[in-house]
Formats: sequence, C-alpha cells, structure tokens
Amino acid sequence: MKKLYIAFSLFLASLAYSQVPQAFSYQTIAFNSAGAPIANGSVNLRISILDNSATGNVLYTETHTKTTNSKGLINLNIGQGTATAGNFGGINWVTNPKFVKVEMDPAGGSNYTNVGVNQLMSVPYSQVSKTVVTGPGQGITLVSPNGTNYILNINDSGTLSLPTSSSSTSSTIPTNIYMLGSYNSYNTASAELLRLSSSEKIGYKYLAANSKIKFAAGQNSGAQIYGTSTGTDIIPNGNDYLINSNGFYQVRFSVTGISGGNVFYSVNFNNFTPSIYFNTGNPNVYFNYYDEATNQFSFLVFGVTNTYGNKFKISLPNNESLGDNLSDGNFDIGGDYISFPGTNSSSQNFSVVFKLNFDGTGTYIITKL
Repeated sequence: MKKLYIAFSLFLASLAYSQVPQAFSYQTIAFNSAGAPIANGSVNLRISILDNSATGNVLYTETHTKTTNSKGLINLNIGQGTATAGNFGGINWVTNPKFVKVEMDPAGGSNYTNVGVNQLMSVPYSQVSKTVVTGPGQGITLVSPNGTNYILNINDSGTLSLPTSSSSTSSTIPTNIYMLGSYNSYNTASAELLRLSSSEKIGYKYLAANSKIKFAAGQNSGAQIYGTSTGTDIIPNGNDYLINSNGFYQVRFSVTGISGGNVFYSVNFNNFTPSIYFNTGNPNVYFNYYDEATNQFSFLVFGVTNTYGNKFKISLPNNESLGDNLSDGNFDIGGDYISFPGTNSSSQNFSVVFKLNFDGTGTYIITKL
C-alpha cells in the first residue's frame, strides 16, 4: 500500500477592517512514499474541520487542486476551496476544540489517503473575531466555563458596562434537556434526557430526601446548566432544586407563559405512587411495595374474571398511562390495555411487578397467585 508523508504548519489570516476573511492560510510540504518531496506535481487535497475531537463530527469539508513548487511546498486558504459538505461561514469557532483533517491524492485524483488530524491550538483569529464584534454598538461576547454567553459593552462616552447574560430567559432552553444532581454527582455524562410530550418535558425517577437537582442542555462537560431563581421557575445558572422527601417523582417542565416571543418554563416535582385501573369492574388492588434498589413496583390484584377487570393499565400523573401495544411485556405511553393471562369465569388473583424508567418506558411481569 502506498504511504504518504506530510509536514505542515498553520498561519492565521489577518483581519480586514471592512470584511472578515472567510479563510485562514495553510502551508504544507507533500512527500511521496520514499520520503522525497513531490516537486512540481499536481496533487489533490481534501480538508475537513472536525468538532471537539480527532474523530468528532465533520463540520465542513472542501477540496483543493494544487501544484507543488520545486521543494514540494503547497500554499492554500482553508475556507476558499470547493465545498463538499457544510458551510465554512457557519462554523461556531468559540465552542469546543476544532481539528483539521488532511487527506491527499498525490496523483491528482480522488483516491484520498488520510495523512493527519491535528488540533487547532488557537482558533483562527479572523473567524472568532466575527463572533465577537461585527459592528458599532455591539458588545464582546464572553463565554463562561459552563457555556453561558455574557456581553461586555461600552458607550460613546467610553464607559464600560459589566457583562450581562445574553441568555437570561427560558427562551434559550433547548428541545432536549437533561436532569442531573447530587444523585449522580452532577455528572453531565450520565444526565438523563427528559421525554418531550407536546409542550412539556417529563421524566420519572426515585429521589431521596435532600436530593439536589439541576438540568443541562447536553451530556458534555461544557453544557449550559439550568436551575431556579425562586419557586419553580427555570433559568440559566440558577440554584439547585431541593427535594424535600423520599419518593418516586414525576419531573415535569411546563410552559408558564409566552412574552415577547420568549417561552417561560417552570419545573414541578410530583411525588406519587402509580395506580392500576381496569377496562371493566374494580377488582381489589393492594399496593405491596416499591423496591428502591431494583426500581420495582409490586401490586396484588384480587377477584379478576374474564369479564371483570381482565385488562388493565398503569395510571400516571397528568393523564399519562402505561399500556402495551405489542403485548410483549414492554410498556408504551398511552398503549393498549394489558390482559391478565388465563382468565375465566372463576375469580383469580395476580401479582403485577413492573419497572418504570426515567423516559416512561418499562417492563412488567404478571404472575397468577
């Protein structure tokens, strides 16, 4: 297999006053498999910008056809090639590290070989500058370690204002939001995704008394963190929500208002015990226990016949229920009634043991007593 070797350095483009250049310069020397420079040869390169790691998502890709000089040197501007994926101008240079992946075909074709991935140790000045100040009266955006944007401004008299949060309302809350807290040492990597239900976000979890809860925009370490200012309102960088007592909780984001295009949310923690309801009749139901260690609920149901309480669902707060569309032992939100097995005209007794996961999924086992 033919091997290629490449040595390179990066040079940042200077910032023009009137217009931010949509590129930064790149210089490399191309070598052949014998280690000799490819002199005066036509080579094709494919350049990709990767997000966060050397194997991260590809944000942008472009190709170049270049002729080396007598020493194998190539000069090009990344951002001014032929784009094949993404938008160079749309790259957010101020969040996450960026990596440059270089691929080459020394024969000038499209049989590219990966010759190296390297981190941009400093963000190209010409690119980050356009996200800082793009015109008179606009402030400098400063990003805190947890990802919150703050704006530094100056007026015409030269008075500098302290930074103010640019994300102070709940309008910035993303569609996907995760719960974390003292129960998982505030580890965003193991934060749990709340399920989107219409305009609400819902999760189910056992929480011990004095648990402290916050929310995050993602499972990465730099994700924006949300908490409370007062009551149940949710704001960026707010305080912990404190759980007062042991219990199994429905965690529920609800829209509390819309003003000026901003959507405002509150969070409620509803301590509850699931219940069973039937398609017909009301057999005797006894809640046996909840096992925190296994996350299992146990119910005993007495007096079931083939015409009296032979099918059931699990009732949850706020008109949610658990059924089973496929009769496969797995819950579905709002699913079909679940049948007790082997019912007849004689009164029978059953135990129902089930797990309820954070996202509303779960499994159940029905046993005839």
